[in-house]
Amino acid sequence: MNRQSNGAVWLQALAGDAAPVHDWAAVKVVDGSVAGQAARFIAVVPDPDNRFPRARKGEVGLVEGWQLAQAVLETVQADRDARVKRPIVAVIDVTSQAYGRREEAFGIHQALAGAAGAYAQARLAGHPVIGLVVGLAMSGAFLAHGYQANRLIALDDPGVMVHAMGKESAARITLRSVAALEALAQSVPPMAYDIRNYASLGLLWKVLQPSSAAAPSSDDVALVRTTLDEALADIERDEARDLSGRFDGEHRAASRRVRQLLAQQWEAGT
Repeated sequence: MNRQSNGAVWLQALAGDAAPVHDWAAVKVVDGSVAGQAARFIAVVPDPDNRFPRARKGEVGLVEGWQLAQAVLETVQADRDARVKRPIVAVIDVTSQAYGRREEAFGIHQALAGAAGAYAQARLAGHPVIGLVVGLAMSGAFLAHGYQANRLIALDDPGVMVHAMGKESAARITLRSVAALEALAQSVPPMAYDIRNYASLGLLWKVLQPSSAAAPSSDDVALVRTTLDEALADIERDEARDLSGRFDGEHRAASRRVRQLLAQQWEAGT
C-alpha cells in the first residue's frame, strides 16, 4: 500500500472526516472550520490512475488546474452576498506542474492561470486565503495552488521544500552536479531548498516546527490549528488585504529598491 501524501494526511487531520464536496480523484475539497468559522480546505493528492500519466504523483495538470479554479470560485459565488466570507485553506504538497506535450498542446498554462486567478479573485473578494505548505511546493504547481494566499505558513521539515524546480533538474540546467548545487545554495539563499532560506525572502508569514510533517502528532495538529486561527485573525486585522508584506524579507532589499524606482518613474511619467 502506498503511503499517503503529506497533503492527504494534513487535509484529513485538519478537516476531519467530513465528506468531500466533489468526487474528484486528485483535487480534494472538504468543508471544515477555522477559528469556529466555516472554511474550505483544498489539497492536491497523487492519483495513480490519472488519465494523464504526467499527473499521477501529485502534479497539478490540466484537469487539476480547472478543478482548483472551480473549487475556489464556487466558494466565491456562494458567499457573494455574505457579510463574512469563508476562509479558504490551501493545503500545499505539489510536486510540480504536469510536464508533457499533451499538456502543453491542450493549454496547461491556461488551466494553471485559471487556478491562480481564482485564488486571487477570492482574496480580492474578501475571502481570507491561507496557504499551508506541508510537503513539496514546486514550480508552477505552487503558483497555481496557494501562492496567492494572504498568509503562507510552512512546516520546517526535511520533506518540505519550495523551489522553481527539483534538484536534479536544476543541476542539469545549471550544468552542475547535485552536490555542487547544494554547495552553491549555502551562499545563495534563493537557490536553496530548505524552508529557513525560503523564509528569508519574506514570503512566509510563519514557520512551524512539528515533530513530523509526514506523520503529525496530536500536538503537531494542535499547533497548526492554532496557527491557522492566528493567521485568520491577522488577515482580518489587515486593512490592505494585499501581498505587500512579502517584500519585507531580509533578502528582498533589491526588490524593494526596484519597486521604489518604478513607482517614482511612474509618478514622473517617464
